[in-house]
Amino acid sequence: MNLLSSRYGYFLIGVWLVFQLVGGASVVLAKDQNAPSTVAKDARLGGDAARTRFVADLSKTTDYRIFTLSDPYRVIIDLPNVSFKLPQGLGNRGKGLVSAFRYGLFAPGKSRIVIDVVGPVHVEQSFVLKAKGNTPAKLVVDIVPTDVANFERRQRELYQKRQKKPKAVEKTSLDKAIQRLTKTGKPKGRPRIVIDPGHGGLDPGAVSVRGSKEKDIVLAFAKVLNTELKRLKRYDIKLTRSVDVFVPLQERVKIAENYNAALFISLHADSISRRLASRTRGATIYTLSKEGSDKEAEAIAKKENSSNILAGLDLPPESSEVGGILLDLTMRETKNQSLKFAEYAVERMSGKTKFNNNRMRSANFVVLRSAVIPSVLIELGYLSNSKDEKLLRSKKWQRSLAKALAKAVDKFLQDNPGG
Repeated sequence: MNLLSSRYGYFLIGVWLVFQLVGGASVVLAKDQNAPSTVAKDARLGGDAARTRFVADLSKTTDYRIFTLSDPYRVIIDLPNVSFKLPQGLGNRGKGLVSAFRYGLFAPGKSRIVIDVVGPVHVEQSFVLKAKGNTPAKLVVDIVPTDVANFERRQRELYQKRQKKPKAVEKTSLDKAIQRLTKTGKPKGRPRIVIDPGHGGLDPGAVSVRGSKEKDIVLAFAKVLNTELKRLKRYDIKLTRSVDVFVPLQERVKIAENYNAALFISLHADSISRRLASRTRGATIYTLSKEGSDKEAEAIAKKENSSNILAGLDLPPESSEVGGILLDLTMRETKNQSLKFAEYAVERMSGKTKFNNNRMRSANFVVLRSAVIPSVLIELGYLSNSKDEKLLRSKKWQRSLAKALAKAVDKFLQDNPGG
């Protein structure tokens, strides 16, 4: 386990360095993370497939960092402490070279805009205009099309240029937040539980017709579950996030492992196509497997595993050696424990909520890939179904289901004190 942990640590350091090196023109982020937040009041697209302009109206000027990524192609804009007060649904429609854009809190004190583009592009220019009279400050980004060869050449040149002239880089708020969350403490004797509200920040997850966002629904339920577990006075509990912030998938697992958790519960609320929405509803509990138990399970895992891409991360996949070891160890040593907890959860939750026809499934979810911690992913219901959405938003239902799930946790950890 120490070997795997050290490898993972080197991997994280490598990822952090890549993020400092990859990309287009950049400026140093604001040093004072506690300064009054800049507010983004509106954003729009202009132009066509020959040149597309992205403009964001800001309450004041701000520093920013911009770079591009591939697979899929995206333009990433990092900003310090920006609060987004934009019209609901803005960014869902594209124009010219842009298919859509997203925005939100990427880490404490750090915000991000992710612009999805239709192919390889080059950032022709980017700048911030000061406010003048009644005209707000503006962040302007012009992008133009390029080909794959030129895109890759430019990325290599930028990487090599930064290698030749290394700069001292302050630890970002994301690094500090991860360090704080994953700091290993000595176990105090009580079993530890990690609750993982899925999505967050610029990754909203599923969004209902009424505008309910999965990230908000699962965070609210996680807090209620946290309260119910604390009432038992037998466990220490940590949430992977307690506010509307994005946490990379691998970091959620890392948080649980460094916390020495005896159980990891990831919470989600799925959606499905409108054609099936009216007749597809209910909770499902997933455990890890190399291949999905069915096509729908595989599709859901693929969608949930895309969170990093949605947030503008471009983490390389685990090596086949380490990835294989992790999956094999999980299946051999913790799969039975995960399945046992899933059975306890189904038993206690039945009668408190409706279950999907296939109440227990398995798939290759990134957040379930711990080699040492029994882990489950619970889809609480379907936000695409109006009946499920009503329950998911109900505080009474949340308390009832959280109490049932807390009883399942208690039964599991009392019967399996070693986790």
